[in-house]
Amino acid sequence: MKTFLGIDGGGTKTDFLLIDEMGQVRAAHRGGSAYYLETGLDALQTMLTAGIEATLKQAGVAAAQLDFAFLGLPAHGEDSGLLPRLNSIVAEVLPPSRFRCGNDMVCGWAGALAGSDGINIVSGTGSIGYGEFASRQARAGGWGELFSDEGSAYWIAREGLMLFARMSDGREPRAALYHLIRDRFQLKQDLDLCSVVYGPPQLSRSKLAGLTPLVAQAAREGDTSARRLFALAVEHLATIVHAIHDQLHVPPETILPVSYSGGMFKLHDLVKSPLEAALGAGDRHYRFLAPRLPPVAGAALYAARLAGAPLAPDSLAALERKSIKDPA
Repeated sequence: MKTFLGIDGGGTKTDFLLIDEMGQVRAAHRGGSAYYLETGLDALQTMLTAGIEATLKQAGVAAAQLDFAFLGLPAHGEDSGLLPRLNSIVAEVLPPSRFRCGNDMVCGWAGALAGSDGINIVSGTGSIGYGEFASRQARAGGWGELFSDEGSAYWIAREGLMLFARMSDGREPRAALYHLIRDRFQLKQDLDLCSVVYGPPQLSRSKLAGLTPLVAQAAREGDTSARRLFALAVEHLATIVHAIHDQLHVPPETILPVSYSGGMFKLHDLVKSPLEAALGAGDRHYRFLAPRLPPVAGAALYAARLAGAPLAPDSLAALERKSIKDPA
């Protein structure tokens, strides 16, 4: 029985899923952050190695028996100097000919669309889009939190902190977000927020992104400035989808499937539903679809494809029935 391991690395967690050629889930595991720009490459290697060993042990599969693995890693491909190290990151635990590394955007696409033509937009800690059409591939966004990742949880949280600062010093009327942030951090004075964010210790990327629910709460409580942030986030995400559509040279009459992955889409009223409406309002033609499988299952599907043994339709259907669904 052929087995395939999918690894979906993220900013806050990394999921491992082992499946077989019949679409049965053999083992699952969850590890820590794969965002090596924050944790370092040594920590990434330790986490991936431990996760692979735990997953294979759970299924009773030896590393030499595994047919193929695909590791989707955030920021992969964005520093050519690091590629040799990243592409061999688990060579001590898996035979080099049995795994491949790539960007985690592929996991989201392969899971959401089960490897078929279309675009997947990711909005979690960061944001990025990836699509395939007629054997062409394209990506947009995902240039990192300092000058990209528009529409992501980090972006919303950062913009929310900027909004708090403007509310504090009178550049913006004070509203729900101002009071929520003061309460969240028990600020004695507003400027104490600087020590919370800048430290020491400095607020990490993932922890800063975790402030997004506060901005969402403010928006739902009638804070119009906070709500505008989500409207702008949706606009950014739609622009990413449009850019990929155009790069793929999709014929004007084609209706292209679009799906989604990432925690931001749990915000149905603020992100998911408005994005669906935005994509339906332009001159490009999309079909907005719920994801068929979570990104980690997409990574396993992609591993099977790379091994030259893509899952048959009945096996894919079995995986859809068995796999843990994306909570979005």
